[in-house]
Amino acid sequence: MKFEHTKVFNFEGSFRGLRNPLESWNKLDSQYCHQIKDCSTCTAEGYCENHCYPQTDYIIGKNDLNLAQRMLKAGNDNSKFMREIMVSVDITAPLYWWKEYDTYKVGTVANSTSTMHKISTTPITKECFEFDSSNDYNEFFNTIQNKAINDCEKLRQFYLETNDKQYWRLLIQILPEAWLQKRTCTLNYAVLRNMYFARRNHKLTEWSVNFINWVNELPYAKELIEYE
Repeated sequence: MKFEHTKVFNFEGSFRGLRNPLESWNKLDSQYCHQIKDCSTCTAEGYCENHCYPQTDYIIGKNDLNLAQRMLKAGNDNSKFMREIMVSVDITAPLYWWKEYDTYKVGTVANSTSTMHKISTTPITKECFEFDSSNDYNEFFNTIQNKAINDCEKLRQFYLETNDKQYWRLLIQILPEAWLQKRTCTLNYAVLRNMYFARRNHKLTEWSVNFINWVNELPYAKELIEYE
């Protein structure tokens, strides 16, 4: 499972809007890093504290962070500024993970690679799947995994040789849930906060390890997404 090309944007607009209800824009103390992340020459009094995030050069000020966390405590209606912090990422994950991800339809958009169009164009190998590489039953597991891979590849070859869609249909129908699919996803910090608390202790390590580790690396994840 992989998370690639992560981009986070609109911190500025989100925190400016956070000040709208009380028209307290004069108290905004967040700013962009004008030192090109050269902390040795920085004179900003923001919340940077010498930890810079590769996905953004926006520094959330202490006053703004305090207000943001008060709104998070007040609930979803008051913390709607989180919906305006946008995230774009390419996720490559098995189909069994994507089925659970699809629970989150509000505030998410995704464009995926097409299994229907592309499954017959390249050889089907072990690298196409999310199979566990180590366990206490290696020989047994490997036998089952290899059979599934070989059966899929045989069907692919039969389809290419005959152009008979019966083989293609059967390949689609028996394709293991471990098949890896890439999607370019757009989310926001509000939905990520919901996903984080719902999935951080999930028995699938794709959630409790891979996804959570990725969230941990997002700018101000601990202060906003994971804030309790």
